Amino acid sequence: MDLATTEFTALGTIARVVTTDNGRLDAAVQAVRTELEAIDLACSRFRPDSELSRLNAAGGATLGVSPLFAAAIEAALRASRLTDGVVDPTVGDALIRLGYDRDFEIAHGQTAPVSLEIRPTPGWQLVQLDRVARTVRLHSGVILDLGATAKALACDRSAEAAASAAGCGVLVSLGGDIAVAGKAPAEGWTVLVTDDSHASIDGAGQRVGIVSGGLATSSTTVRHWCRGGASLHHIIDPRTGLPAQPCWRTVSTAAGTCVDANTAATAAVVLGLDAPRWLEAIGLPARLVAMDGAARTVCGWPSEPLEEQRAAA
Repeated sequence: MDLATTEFTALGTIARVVTTDNGRLDAAVQAVRTELEAIDLACSRFRPDSELSRLNAAGGATLGVSPLFAAAIEAALRASRLTDGVVDPTVGDALIRLGYDRDFEIAHGQTAPVSLEIRPTPGWQLVQLDRVARTVRLHSGVILDLGATAKALACDRSAEAAASAAGCGVLVSLGGDIAVAGKAPAEGWTVLVTDDSHASIDGAGQRVGIVSGGLATSSTTVRHWCRGGASLHHIIDPRTGLPAQPCWRTVSTAAGTCVDANTAATAAVVLGLDAPRWLEAIGLPARLVAMDGAARTVCGWPSEPLEEQRAAA
């Protein structure tokens, strides 16, 4: 099978598209670009013309929304329901207070100190989505951030759209999120699981195979920054409104969709030491890497050789 691949910048990360037919790569890429542009226009917190920006600025008013934006909000609320609020889209104000108030590449360079006051997030229950009328209302003062689930949703939608357009198997990767659609290679899709989502497939880490669904890695080591001497990252614990306490530097999970995999991986980072038991209870295979580089696997995720654990440390 003649695999073809390309990559480009999108949604603040690197998008990779791989097809099982070299001659259908261009069709797949065009479909992916179209989906990603639509998601960015709907869900970006850093575009003043996005639907999310308009909703956050609505001051409690009810707004009509597009089918795509409604689907993105529903994905975020579903993630909250499935995790009992451990994954919560109402973390926007917390991220802003911690300095993630603009595109990451710009925010990363800021140095002014920030407040580390414990302030629980408002809660996903304050987001009112009417699926029939396709309207959304936020309680006044609530700021949504759909970064995690919206990127995973973009991955799922892009893979499906690309497979349909290209008529072959497709893998789409957005940072730590991966979705596949169409007929997989006979040996499955080989995926590198590592701290650095920009690493090439021959880099350090664990290689696993997937044939359907999605895989996601949540990490505290990539989107992190320092403000006023404090080391911060983007995965917020809704119970405190602060970055999740360091326990796992990365968590990778596999599920039927990239959205579900991302939801579980993000929740596991927040849950810390309770994460393995929670993952086992919901039955999702996962690889959790501690701050010292030691890897732990649950629910059938393949074990890795000791030398690979050392390489990842």
